[in-house]
Parts: sequence; structure tokens; C-alpha cells
Amino acid sequence: MKKIYEGKTKDVYELPNGNYMLDFKDTVTGENGVFDPGANTVGLSIEGIGKQNLKMSKYFFELLNSQGIKTQYVDCDIEKGTMEVLPAKPFGKGLEVICRLKAVGSFYRRYNDYINEGDDLPYYVEFTFKNDALGDPLVTREGLIALGVMTAEQYEDTVKLTQTITKTVAEEIAKKGMELYDIKYEFGYNNNEVLLIDEVASGNMRAYKDGKVVEPVTLSKVFLGE
Repeated sequence: MKKIYEGKTKDVYELPNGNYMLDFKDTVTGENGVFDPGANTVGLSIEGIGKQNLKMSKYFFELLNSQGIKTQYVDCDIEKGTMEVLPAKPFGKGLEVICRLKAVGSFYRRYNDYINEGDDLPYYVEFTFKNDALGDPLVTREGLIALGVMTAEQYEDTVKLTQTITKTVAEEIAKKGMELYDIKYEFGYNNNEVLLIDEVASGNMRAYKDGKVVEPVTLSKVFLGE
């Protein structure tokens, strides 16, 4: 297999059938050894988190597909820690889409003159470019269109998909006694259709229980019943 991309939390290979394979790593984003799903650097390595992220992604992708939501998911091999996906072209040089239900993390740091930590947010969606050197800068709808990264229609489709998917994820997390505060996604497109790509797992979300953040390994174990 030909490696075509090496990422922070997974590597991407090209398969003979034209699809791609994602190889999940035991790394999560953060700073100074502290997990942060919104961070733009690898913060720490956690043994076994790759397979746990894959198990959660399998659960959510299959659930979303059953709801008629388009994703790039095809199949996965839990033991090998790999997931087969349909080809999808990323937006620009990489775009992250965050949906926020509570004011925490980087959102609170930016806007604490206007909001209290932990205040509710109305499925607030923001876009950031994947660029470590620039600290993953925020970009507006108008910016994405002006730069030719997305059309207006693709932007609206992505926002709508993000909010719909987040409602499903939040409901499933709540069933396990936790509350989703925010979550990060990646989207791509195939034949001009917007698809959810990458993963839906603990390493990309922030959940709380009894007022305290749930660490990724614990979140995965609680969710998966391990």
C-alpha cells in the first residue's frame, strides 16, 4: 500500500481497489501533556486509544449511515486498527469544523469578555484551517467562499450536517451519563456531495460528567462499556 498522508492521529494509505485506508495511532491532540480536542499539536500518546477511537468511529459512522447521513465509511478492522473509506477530496489544504454546545476551551479563552465558562451555546459551528504554524486560524463563511475553498452551498450543507450529526452524538453520549460540550469534525466531498470523513471519537470531542471533563480513555471505555 502507498502511504499518501501522515497525520497527527492517523496515517492514510491508498488501497488497490481505489479506496483509502486510515491507520489509527495512539496519539491525541493537546498541549503540555494535557488533552485538548481543539489543539493543533499532538499533546500526548495514550496506549490503546487508536483502537478505541476506531471502535467509536465504527459505531457512529454506521449509526449515521443508517440515518441517511453521507459519510466516507466503508468498513473497518478493529484488530489491525484500520478503517476503509471512500475517496473524498478535502476542502482546501485541510479544514476543521467544530460544533460547540458549551463555552469552554479556546472559545472561552477568545470570548470570555462576553460569556461565562460553561454557558450554553446553540450548536455553534466554526471553521478553522489546519495550519500548525498559524495556530489553526478561524475562517468565516465569506472567507471560505472568497478563497475558493468552499461554495456557499457547500458551506450551508456542512453547517447543517455538523449540527445534525452533533445532535445524534450528543444524544448517544447522554445515554452513557455524560454531556457533550464540543466536538471537531472533518468533511470532504465526492461528486460535489459533502461527506463526513476522518473519525468520530473521544479524541475529537470534549465531554463532561458531574462538572468535570472526562479524559479520552475514560470516555471511550464508558461509551464502549469496557
